[in-house]
Amino acid sequence: MTVNRVKGFEYLRQALTTASLLLMPDFKLPFKLYIDTSGDSLGSSLHQVKIMNDKPVEGPICFISSKIKSTELKYGESQMECLWLV
Repeated sequence: MTVNRVKGFEYLRQALTTASLLLMPDFKLPFKLYIDTSGDSLGSSLHQVKIMNDKPVEGPICFISSKIKSTELKYGESQMECLWLV
């Protein structure tokens, strides 16, 4: 392993073990939904902006993914992303 890889691993290990990865939802605040499609799968993440230490911080609340069914493979990218909203 190179020095950069070791440093990267240590950085990720520190980040994953010290901070909460998911935020608790606050239903009084607006949500942001990010959707992406690639090949044979769909993915999305629900985010929210909260004030932490007097700074706005956007963080994920949940992640969702799914395989695309064979009948849905003929859809265009925009149609796929709209499909995810349904």
